[in-house]
Amino acid sequence: MPASQHQSPKSDIAIAQAAKMRPIMELAKERLGIGPENLEPYGHYKAKVSLDFIKSLKNRPNGKLILVSAITPTPAGEGKTTTTVGLTDALNVIGKKAMLCLREPSLGPCFGVKGGAAGGGYAQVVPMEDINLHFTGDIHAIGTAHNLLAALIDNHVYWGNATGLDTRRIAWRRVMDMNDRALRSIVSSLGGVANGFPREDGFDITVASEVMAIFCLAKDLDDLKARLSKIVIGYTRDRKAVRAGDIKGHGPMAALLRDALAPNLVQTLEGTPAFIHGGPFANIAHGCNSVLATTTALKLCDYVVTEAGFGADLGGEKFIDIKCRKTGLAPDCVVLVATIRALKMHGGVKKEDLKAENLKALEAGMANLSRHVENMQKLGIVPVVSINRFTSDTPAEIDLVKKACAKLGVEALMADHWAEGSKGAADVARAVVKVVESGKSKLKLLYPDEMPLFEKIRTIAKEIYRAKDISADKPVRDQLAQFEAMGYGKLPVCIAKTQYSFTTNADTKGAPADHTINVREVRLSAGAEFVVAICGEIMTMPGLPKVPAADNIDVGPDGRIVGLF
Repeated sequence: MPASQHQSPKSDIAIAQAAKMRPIMELAKERLGIGPENLEPYGHYKAKVSLDFIKSLKNRPNGKLILVSAITPTPAGEGKTTTTVGLTDALNVIGKKAMLCLREPSLGPCFGVKGGAAGGGYAQVVPMEDINLHFTGDIHAIGTAHNLLAALIDNHVYWGNATGLDTRRIAWRRVMDMNDRALRSIVSSLGGVANGFPREDGFDITVASEVMAIFCLAKDLDDLKARLSKIVIGYTRDRKAVRAGDIKGHGPMAALLRDALAPNLVQTLEGTPAFIHGGPFANIAHGCNSVLATTTALKLCDYVVTEAGFGADLGGEKFIDIKCRKTGLAPDCVVLVATIRALKMHGGVKKEDLKAENLKALEAGMANLSRHVENMQKLGIVPVVSINRFTSDTPAEIDLVKKACAKLGVEALMADHWAEGSKGAADVARAVVKVVESGKSKLKLLYPDEMPLFEKIRTIAKEIYRAKDISADKPVRDQLAQFEAMGYGKLPVCIAKTQYSFTTNADTKGAPADHTINVREVRLSAGAEFVVAICGEIMTMPGLPKVPAADNIDVGPDGRIVGLF
């Protein structure tokens, strides 16, 4: 349990529901200088910042960018979002003007395994229930825009198919923002002539949609519309690409996304401004909040803290090789989050045995943290290690971690923001400022645009996952060659694989090397401008576990939501 569990028995949702939030219009004016005329309120504590106001900021200088990532996730927990919140609160307390940028939680994990994604303890963004459930409707808008295009495709085929789209080669699936394994592979349009032409189809979760990726990478409304028009929806019989623009899908899709594109402003428990906008997963997409939110925050504050999903091998690498490549952004520091519990699990300890001191397992598990540190250094970013404190952590274990990190040339600090809010992350904040002010971080992209797509995948596998090589059947290689022939060879690649290991086997913990990464499928995201390489058994539509989080979620007699964590 976190150290704070002895100090406060309150659940995350109880703490959030007890918070005294400031009216968002008041907070925006006082902390960010955004007047009410530039905000679209969603109740008292949420608002969207107008795109016209964002345009007016273009000549302001940028603040410093802090990326929060983590070790390879374990069931023991790491606390990346909690650290992002606590660190930003702490930066404000030590005298820096700071805000944070997070992704919007998907309903799939909220009702599945992971639960909510608004931080925890006394390092949360609020209103917590709103953020974890429907929020301002952005993800619903993205899902609706995606499915509008799916409907337009089938309608186009039904009314004569002027583009010659081969129904066997339609590449645009449908989406929904919930874990539903029954919809992974379906047959649609059954029931006779009036319902169209039966074909194989399927659903992905909304956060895996290319529309979500486009939404999070678009610089403005014009860029959004242009990217939507470039979506490849399928191919003709002679393998010519058919795009969303060819069936006039981009205009109505943009209309559905117009209001959603404005970043959402909320606050932490301590009244720190926070943008929560966009929500791609890092195991199947690029795992970063929207470019618009990040670039806007950098114009409004001196320090902006953002996170990339899952471990630094996934979200961190994609943040740099996709988001930074496309925008010119560059982190001034990266914070790698870990817990001693999780490191011991990487060293072979079972979850039920994590409370016992085990220096041998901890030393073995440190290989995972070391790998992530080395990877970030390879990408030119100076890391700071933040260890979320638990009551079971012993002085000997803490000393081991600090000394091991010192040998890697990085500082490791204990943090207790879950229990103490900003006070518990003050040491981490000071270490981050020290790194930022040193100016030593110099971004290095992992591969050049000109490298062939297959070699880009191989480079990530070798340099980041420490694989000996990648493998792919001939149809996958042929597909990559076709993408290059179509003019997409200079795009970056987005690896879709398990978040739980450097390998494609979720059970392989620690820092394995010399394994082979199998690429079983590749997909073109022409509008988002990357190629997705699906490796191993990763699913773009997750399923619910045997005992889903949904079992504990309810509405109490007083109308308050309970069981959401």
